[in-house]
Amino acid sequence: MGQGLLQIGLTLAVAIMITPILGKYIAKVFMGEVTLLDRVMNPVEQVIYKLADVNPQENMRGRQYAYSLLQSNLFMGILVYLLLTFQKYLPWNPNGFGAMRWDLRLHTTISFLTNTGQQHYLGEKTLSHFSSIAALNFLMFVSAATGLAVGIAFIRGLTGKPLGNYYVDLIRGITRILLPICIIGAIVLLAQGVPQNLAAPLSIETLEGRTQYIATGPVASFEMIKLLGTNGGGFFGANSAHPFENPNGATNLIELIAMMCIPIAMIFVYGAFTNNIKQAWRLFWMIFVVFLALVWITASGEFIGNPIVNSNLGLEKLPNLEGKEVRFGWVQTALWAVITTATMNGAVNGMHDSLMPAGGFSTLLSMFLHVIWGGIGTGIVYLLIYQYLTAFWAGLMVGSTPEFFGRKITKRSIVLASLVVLIHPVAVMIPSAIALAYPVSLSGISNPGVHGISQVVYEYISASANNGSGFEGLIDNTLWWNLSSTGSMLLGRYVTIFAILLLADTMASTKPVPAIATTLKTDTSLFNGLTLVVIFILSFLIFFPILVNGPIAEGFKLAVGQ
Repeated sequence: MGQGLLQIGLTLAVAIMITPILGKYIAKVFMGEVTLLDRVMNPVEQVIYKLADVNPQENMRGRQYAYSLLQSNLFMGILVYLLLTFQKYLPWNPNGFGAMRWDLRLHTTISFLTNTGQQHYLGEKTLSHFSSIAALNFLMFVSAATGLAVGIAFIRGLTGKPLGNYYVDLIRGITRILLPICIIGAIVLLAQGVPQNLAAPLSIETLEGRTQYIATGPVASFEMIKLLGTNGGGFFGANSAHPFENPNGATNLIELIAMMCIPIAMIFVYGAFTNNIKQAWRLFWMIFVVFLALVWITASGEFIGNPIVNSNLGLEKLPNLEGKEVRFGWVQTALWAVITTATMNGAVNGMHDSLMPAGGFSTLLSMFLHVIWGGIGTGIVYLLIYQYLTAFWAGLMVGSTPEFFGRKITKRSIVLASLVVLIHPVAVMIPSAIALAYPVSLSGISNPGVHGISQVVYEYISASANNGSGFEGLIDNTLWWNLSSTGSMLLGRYVTIFAILLLADTMASTKPVPAIATTLKTDTSLFNGLTLVVIFILSFLIFFPILVNGPIAEGFKLAVGQ
């Protein structure tokens, strides 16, 4: 246990050291300040603007920003769907893979378009190298940059600045942040043994005289943007538990940091935009404490292990090793499980279905809350919206006019903020209820009982939160699961983004009011504490019945030996 705590501490220490630096850099990029890459990227971006007929000086209003985002995403989604449809006739297809079934093809396209990465297929048995690069790799870059652009636009609106230009924000997010880091990261992974080629599967003769085919491909480049951009979908079906995606302890550390760095750095981007780094650190430690609690809950459950198994073996304690990659063990799987659900990434280095009930509780709760640390760009938005709602309620309770950042909180802004918060449970609860009501004809649930409830809800919370990981144990490549989870992904992504951008536009256009003695201060520890209470009321209590009937009930059943 001591060694495990040391591993966790080292990983988090590295994240704490680099994320403020990265946050400062990201803020400079989007505030138009001088950065190291200007000399290289400025000419490249000017060419892109000219070819795309984009005026980089034009500022968009909320609706215009949202419509530009939706139109570009629709075009990219249609393009990728067509690429997957005609995969058989396109190059770099050494296995001769044909097209997926139409509903799986639609699910896969929407999954990567929405930055979800939820997979109902095995990549090494389904996709050509061309599809992996031109379709999924492409979408992983633009979907991550889209979320980043929305987060930046929201911060601008919150601080009274114009929202900016969607196309400029999208391009700069790719050229200045995602692409440079991914190039360096992919080279490092390549040096550690992650393959990067366009070759056919290796044909190996085993000791038994049989022929085994070992798939390779452009894995290093796929792996890096999957983790950095909080996409999560794996090149292989085993995801980051596969030795070609995650060969050793060094790559495991790199990949953990890659998952965490941008979502955490966005807190410091907010601090730079508001010129209040002190408040950014307060927000960081507020979330960090909750994050540590979830890590402790998960790690403790895995360390104690399954009491029924231990009892049958005559042991007092034996860590839960089921579903773990032995190269990393229970500690790294527990830490990874919390990080991947906290950052809405979705990559896995172990089987979440095999986590103890404490791990199921933590992973579900991370996605329910959506703010620890949240997805790329959208995580900071949810956190600030909770702060916005806290300012509204706190202002009413003390009898002063509700304000946030020197601007009055209006009826329209509260409606939009409430809509953003409520979309998430709607996209989860309704399809989960249908799937659980008709388990045989619709959902194909393979694990009945309380664990089955967790499996079903996990699938939809993963889709709605644009996470992509799964509890598995479901027959998920069916018409029902493909289409219903696609609906949750679309609702959780685009309806939410549209409301966020309208809210940002409303806040930007609200006239500032001078601060007076009774103005509520929002950069204090007390206010952050109130924010935690609001998050608890609006998120935790909504989903609490699911936790009670899922992982908590499963924990009680194990405790009494059932």
